[in-house]
Amino acid sequence: MATLRVWAPRADRVEAVLGERSFPMREAEGGWFEVEVAGAGAGDDYAFSLDGSDPLPDPRSAHQPHGVQGPSRLVDHQAFRSWSDAGWRGFHLPSAVLYELHVGTFSPEGTFDGAIERLDHLVDLGITAVELLPVAQFPGTRNWGYDGVDLFAPHHGYGGPEGLKRLVDACHRVGLGVVLDVVYNHLGPEGNHLDRFGPYFTSFYATPWGQAVNFDQSGSDEVRRFVIDNATGWLRDYHIDGLRLDAVHAIVDTSATHVLEQLALEVAELAATLGRPLWLIAESDLNDPRMVRGRDSGGYGIHAQWSDDFHHALHTVVTGEDEGYYRDFGTFADLATALESAWVYAGRWSTVRDRTHGRAPVGLPGWCFLGYLQNHDQVGNRAVGDRVGAALTPARLKVAAALYLSAPFVPMVFQGEEWAASTPFQYFTSHEDRELGWLVRQGRRSEFAAFGWTAEQVPDPQEQATFDRSRLDWDERSKTPHGEILAWYQALISLRRHTPGLADGRLDRVQVRYDEQARWLVVERGQLQVVANLGQAEQKIGLGSGAGAGVLLASDDRIVVEADVATLPPDTVVICGPPPSPA
Repeated sequence: MATLRVWAPRADRVEAVLGERSFPMREAEGGWFEVEVAGAGAGDDYAFSLDGSDPLPDPRSAHQPHGVQGPSRLVDHQAFRSWSDAGWRGFHLPSAVLYELHVGTFSPEGTFDGAIERLDHLVDLGITAVELLPVAQFPGTRNWGYDGVDLFAPHHGYGGPEGLKRLVDACHRVGLGVVLDVVYNHLGPEGNHLDRFGPYFTSFYATPWGQAVNFDQSGSDEVRRFVIDNATGWLRDYHIDGLRLDAVHAIVDTSATHVLEQLALEVAELAATLGRPLWLIAESDLNDPRMVRGRDSGGYGIHAQWSDDFHHALHTVVTGEDEGYYRDFGTFADLATALESAWVYAGRWSTVRDRTHGRAPVGLPGWCFLGYLQNHDQVGNRAVGDRVGAALTPARLKVAAALYLSAPFVPMVFQGEEWAASTPFQYFTSHEDRELGWLVRQGRRSEFAAFGWTAEQVPDPQEQATFDRSRLDWDERSKTPHGEILAWYQALISLRRHTPGLADGRLDRVQVRYDEQARWLVVERGQLQVVANLGQAEQKIGLGSGAGAGVLLASDDRIVVEADVATLPPDTVVICGPPPSPA
């Protein structure tokens, strides 16, 4: 017997539909409807009819094997018998190295099981935890995941609920944690029937994707419950270790207790119950330290957030790009500010925004921020999805990698970055609604027309070829210069994980010296120093009196370190510190 429940306050009459049979549901308190169906259980398909409508998927569906428009399938999470991670005790975020991957393009198979076959590569690289782009059911077969509709259902094309559980279990078996990207600021338009059930959205606020999710207007208690139950379900039922919260600046909530604070509190309670740490990482462009301050200090209690300021500062210095939001960055002074305090804009005038932006994260450690050279947004939201390696020489790419992998933040590697993958990561969709597909195609072309791109130059998101181009080419790893870059990343990550000073997130111990004209920079972290020459000529750069003179890692064998001076050819970097203690 199965008990089916659904929140549908906008319906007067609700029926559960199983095959050809319909079962009237009784109304319970608060707009809920429920019914017990004899003989039904895990594996059975079902749907709900609202006031005689065609059957609709369950808003809390755990499995959508027939896509976003098809019926839901009952899942018994307790029936999965393949868990082997009873001894897993989680991972430590402050000392972690994360790896962002998209399941559909990470492996040739494009599935959860396909990703399992590549985990040894991540272990050899030195990764601590993988960060999966969203896996909630989306329309069609190809998508970044941010058009998810059935938030509780892992995409059936990736392997569904059991496939995700196998991947998480396999990660834990080899010592990797798992962070899942979740989207609570909007839902995809195709197959989105939530508004027919209840007030999941509100026109009181607007977002880039239309109506906002209703977190503080009439009926919002159940919407908040929907989101928080979704979050805790991933952590509990799928053994996931943390969540990356997409674009929380688009979550509008004027409640006395913000939904993010409520989420952080309930996740902390779940962590205590499960006996392992659970992490929350936000994406926010607000530069508001309240996001990651503790609840007892007036914050939301989120553990960390992405630092796009650091990315933009680093990207513009190594590439010279100055279009769009990059116009707010581009100097060594900006990069130094980002390295010392995570944000460049912390109460500073922003030309792009035409206003003062941000607030200083005073007292917060570096491990409250993620630092990266690339991610899905910063690659995929470019016109042709070109990676930063396409614009840099291997030598300069090594410098850029060293600067962020030695920074006082939690580093995150984007899939394929570690071997300078030549494959792009383009924007792709497979909307089954032809009109929506056309709108997405035209919107993409219009967006980049302002930058001088013709329609023919912008890849069509709906074409299969756009997705195919974005798949990683794993055979590249043994070729030149990809193998050399891979070895560099392995060395950097190993040095970070085995050198206590590099994992030290105390920002008050970070000092940056630089010469804007000569284009060199020194990051001082106690006795550790990272010295980079991005100029056009060889330069002698002072290390400072407190530095240890030992070379821990150098990008070029022509680099010479003598006493307190390092001699660096153009586009090289060296990490210096005390020599290893005698065995």
